[in-house]
Amino acid sequence: MRNTILADPTLLAVLNNPMMPKFLATRQADGVPNVVPVTSLSPAPDAPDTLIFGNFLLWKSIRNLEQDQRVGVCVMSTSLEGWVFKGDFLEFQRAGAYVDRLNSSDLLRYNAYTGIRNAGVVRVRQAVCHFALSKLRVASDFLLAKWASRRLQPIQPTATTVPAPTRHLFAQMQAVKVLAYLDSDGYPVILPVLSLQPADAHTLVCAPGLVAAALAGLPSGARVAANVLSLDAISYQVKGTWLGMARSLGAPLGLLSVEEVYAGGPPIPGKRVA
Repeated sequence: MRNTILADPTLLAVLNNPMMPKFLATRQADGVPNVVPVTSLSPAPDAPDTLIFGNFLLWKSIRNLEQDQRVGVCVMSTSLEGWVFKGDFLEFQRAGAYVDRLNSSDLLRYNAYTGIRNAGVVRVRQAVCHFALSKLRVASDFLLAKWASRRLQPIQPTATTVPAPTRHLFAQMQAVKVLAYLDSDGYPVILPVLSLQPADAHTLVCAPGLVAAALAGLPSGARVAANVLSLDAISYQVKGTWLGMARSLGAPLGLLSVEEVYAGGPPIPGKRVA
């Protein structure tokens, strides 16, 4: 029997569903988080509190894991119930039951490229939080951020202009958006921030909603990464600096100054586009 961290039947159903949004965060050697969708994340069948994932188009994450084993995980259902975990990367297995299990899944069996190169193994060490978002709350936070951002004072732009396709995807209310940062122990933490959207060509803004307390403790100047995943599996990652919290229309807003933009999927997965 699994121990209590991954014992929730609803959580296990989400983890076993390849169509659910799942994200993996690693950390670069310079302390910048990296967060990407990894929908192959699933529970190991023979080890408690252990997750496996396929090494498929994860080049940057793989390089990070070779240098630092600390990871963050966030999984979410279509009903907007989700879980956030911290864990430790254990190893890659090039052959065996985990590789066979992942390659035989519906997600990878019929992909247009190849099967996985190997299977990554993560031991979950801590449940950070469990959340349940209502669609009404998501819509209200999104609209609040949209309206309030128009009243913000102009922000000194960075050298990076976010490309129009990336801004367009972040501007979609239906897309899944997460924000990753490093906690006091150096572990990446991924939080759902579905209201995250462009404030201008250089900055993203969010009404943090249920994660406001966590983001209020994130210091201005912290290095962060955000990922957006559309319903048709298009993804972008942005990296930059957290500018802290501001208030507009009486509500707290979080601000992210974008410095790097990466494509998240084929045909140029992981390539920097700005």
